[in-house]
Amino acid sequence: MPFERVKNFLAARRGQKAFNALSQANREIVFYSEDIHSFVHFEEIINGLFSRYKQEVCYLTSAPDDPLLSRPLPGMQVFYIGEGLVRTTVFRTLKAGLLVMTMPDLENFHIKRSQIFQVHYLYLFHAMVSTHSNYRKAAFDNFDTIFCTGSFQIDEIRATETEYGLKKKNLYSDGYRRLEAIIADVQRHRSLTQDSIDNGKKTVIVAPSWGDNAILERCGEEIVEVLLEAGYNTIVRPHPMTTKHRPQLIEAINTRFSENENFSLQIDVRDNKTLYESHVMISDWSGVAMEYAFACERPVVFIDLPKKCNNPEADRIPHTPIEVSIRNKVGRVVSPDSLGALPAVIEDIYKDTSKFTHQIRAAREESVFNLGGSIDGAVDEIMRIASTLKS
Repeated sequence: MPFERVKNFLAARRGQKAFNALSQANREIVFYSEDIHSFVHFEEIINGLFSRYKQEVCYLTSAPDDPLLSRPLPGMQVFYIGEGLVRTTVFRTLKAGLLVMTMPDLENFHIKRSQIFQVHYLYLFHAMVSTHSNYRKAAFDNFDTIFCTGSFQIDEIRATETEYGLKKKNLYSDGYRRLEAIIADVQRHRSLTQDSIDNGKKTVIVAPSWGDNAILERCGEEIVEVLLEAGYNTIVRPHPMTTKHRPQLIEAINTRFSENENFSLQIDVRDNKTLYESHVMISDWSGVAMEYAFACERPVVFIDLPKKCNNPEADRIPHTPIEVSIRNKVGRVVSPDSLGALPAVIEDIYKDTSKFTHQIRAAREESVFNLGGSIDGAVDEIMRIASTLKS
């Protein structure tokens, strides 16, 4: 066992022991973060619980480099539990009132419900995507409460419950705070993008999903080459899973184009700056495409690669996935056989930006709950659930 793994294992054991030493009263509300990217979906809720209710929380993390381990928020106790045997044991023996997480597939693999305590499990979406196509068949079946980003998710989950005879879950009309945060960033920095447009040079961000049929795996270098030859500033923003599992692919792209002054590579997707500085996004089936369109009110060019469907029984749910229905409302679809036409498509879009702005706003209004004001309701609902569990 390499030194780093031994060190992380021992740290996880210490985290497990420290967490289990807490009184039950100190484990009323627990958050679980599978990586450092999950925190963006929890931060406002944790802050709201403490600022409005003085409610302290526990935060379990599987990231050894999680900055919260050394700099926790007020009202938060943080424990590292790793991602191996210790984590599996922590979940199986968990004594807590409410557990909030963004990891689906509870009970389907190694992450199980507690075998010794009646824990209430709450799922919080980390993307505004369909529930029956983007995720595995039973991804949400074992949660008690699900915070939904829009009505389409409620419709899909209820249809799934009916189709398979499942127990009805508590579905809360939540919203999507990451979108609200990006909108706030865009509004603060809108002048940067306008200056770039006025100077006649557009910035294109390439932000795909991950997997064998995603942009970077299939045609990433060709797209970047086309954009750079057309004179666009080009930002490549890989999905974190691509960075983690295929670093050689990212390195190959960076090696080929890094000397071009118009090329840049963004690895840290927590930084929204590249979103509000760009004028158009090129994506495939990534959830970030909707975040970009809805927050920046700018169009997306979708490369029409095969859609990754993680549920072979998705067709049993009679709802078109939003990532399919939204495409022509917020941008254009381009065949992977017509990548040379991308500059012409981008310029054509910018001849009629008002049309896309109107369509994007209408789609956003239809698709997202409580835009601009979701946090208070989310905090109240979590406190309501926690209070119910105590009574």
